[in-house]
Amino acid sequence: MPSSDYDPAILPDLLPLYYRRLFPFAQYYRWLNYGGVQKNYFQNREFSFTLKDDIYVRYQSFTTQSELEKEMQKMNPYKIDVGAVYSHRPNQHNTVKSGTFQALEKELVFDIDMTDYDDVRSCCSAADICSKCWTLMTIAIHILDRALREDFGFQHLLWVYSGRRGVHCWVCDEAARKLSVAARSAVAEYLSLVKGGDETIRKVVLTDPIHPFIRESLSVVERYFPQYALHQQNILSNKDTVDKVLALVPEDVRKELLQYFQNEKKPEKRWAFLEDLAKKKQTTFKKGYHFEKEIKLQYCYPRLDVNVSKGVNHLLKSPFSIHPKTGRISVPIDLSQLDEFDPLAVPTISMICDELDRPRAGEEEEKEEDIKEKDNEKDAAERRKIRDYKRTSLAEYVKHFDQFLEGLAHSRKGELLKKSDLQKDF
Repeated sequence: MPSSDYDPAILPDLLPLYYRRLFPFAQYYRWLNYGGVQKNYFQNREFSFTLKDDIYVRYQSFTTQSELEKEMQKMNPYKIDVGAVYSHRPNQHNTVKSGTFQALEKELVFDIDMTDYDDVRSCCSAADICSKCWTLMTIAIHILDRALREDFGFQHLLWVYSGRRGVHCWVCDEAARKLSVAARSAVAEYLSLVKGGDETIRKVVLTDPIHPFIRESLSVVERYFPQYALHQQNILSNKDTVDKVLALVPEDVRKELLQYFQNEKKPEKRWAFLEDLAKKKQTTFKKGYHFEKEIKLQYCYPRLDVNVSKGVNHLLKSPFSIHPKTGRISVPIDLSQLDEFDPLAVPTISMICDELDRPRAGEEEEKEEDIKEKDNEKDAAERRKIRDYKRTSLAEYVKHFDQFLEGLAHSRKGELLKKSDLQKDF
């Protein structure tokens, strides 16, 4: 959904300003360098740039932050994708002996796209989103974040808004980055419940006993289901939507529901009756009648593009890349404010470039503070750049990214201390 303050035609004029004064290169390099613990980790990372007129440049790689900066400021990419860490420098892949250039590591990534929910949302379709259907992304993040942390033990999850209609997750723990294709596939399959394409009517099939992970996921869905499904998506309010729900229940149940629905029009009461029927069937037949849970999951459970998660060499759109159609910046999401996150309020490139020219109250004091704060830094241009993004709506998102990086650094220090303590014991 394009933003009212953004015209795609002005993107070529704004990108040079964005990459020169606003893109958070220092934090970006700090992220992908991972403390410089592994030799050539940043240098062997693939970057891919999409330029004007959809010119696609793969296998870019850079030795230093400064080199990355200069190249991005020269090329002004419309889109940036991040790929794997390879066995050799990606920009030299043509010179390497055939078969030896291999993807070794990458963050475990997840891509959730709103278009995959088109069969269960009535407010929007295709690339459009609104506050009603965005609830699906909120549910997806809650479910997947809990599972990745509690079921798999990962700690460093960077959730990022794609800039248009979805979210990405970068699992940055060292153990996640080293996972094999088979292990990535196993994690993706564990997290996948909605199966089958357009021709599959019943996409969620539960069997007894219901796995604890599914129960945990249902508890998240149930917090949002009444408001989201019954009111915002009206799944039990008109014939078309009711027919879709009825197609997911056993035939004997369908007849009873149709009879009840003829007299009762309120969606809450219709749903309550459906749930009561499910409970009665479960009591009578002991197993197999979980259709009310299957409906909730089919309408609300995260729909993953598992191929993105499985491959080590798969590229994924970079944080702080611009979406060319909406102009919105691909920003990290603060999970402590997840339920308040509004994708339509995310700043556009035109908005933050405008903000650079506006003097703000107390700006002089802020400038002084920033200079004092960064006094040890040699580069004055770097100091100015830090002040520049702080003068815009991008600041809160860079701040959250900083906090994420602090967590990563803290964890690394802990690991190094643990290793040195173990060595002392020997």
